[in-house]
Amino acid sequence: MTVSITITVPDNYGYVILSTVVGSMFLVPTIMGGSVMTARKECDVPYPNLYATPGFHKRADEFNRVQRGHQNMFESLGTFAIANLIGGLRHPITCTACSVLYSAGCYLYLLGYKDMGKDVKMARYAKGGAIKFIGYFGSIFATISVAAGMLGWW
Repeated sequence: MTVSITITVPDNYGYVILSTVVGSMFLVPTIMGGSVMTARKECDVPYPNLYATPGFHKRADEFNRVQRGHQNMFESLGTFAIANLIGGLRHPITCTACSVLYSAGCYLYLLGYKDMGKDVKMARYAKGGAIKFIGYFGSIFATISVAAGMLGWW
C-alpha cells in the first residue's frame, strides 16, 4: 500500500532552512570549534585528547571550559534542529528568530563559560547564554502547534 502526502511549505520557509541548517548546524558550531582549536594550541592539549587531564596539562581547566562550552551545544542541537524545521512549517518567521536566538545563545554560553575570572556555575550565563533557551523552547512550542493543527486540535 502506498500513501501519498503533500506538504505545502510557506513562502518564508527558506529562512528557516538557512538559519537552522546553515546557521545553527554548520556556521556557529564551526566558529565555536575554532575557539576549541585555538585553546587546544594555546593550552598544549594534543589530539586525541577530548579534554585535558588536570595535573598532567598545566592549563587543563582553561581548555576544558572552552571545550565544555562547545560541547554543550551538541547536547540540544539535534532536538532543536528537528523541532525548528518542523515548527517552521507553520511559523517560519518565529522559527527563524528562534534559530538566531539559539545560535547566539550557544555562542554567548561558550564565551561566558571560558571566562576564567568567574565561577563556572555563573560564568555560563554571564554573557547572555540563557537566550538559547528562548530559541530552543520557542521551536518546541512551534512544533507542538504544527502537531496540534495536524490533529485538528486547533
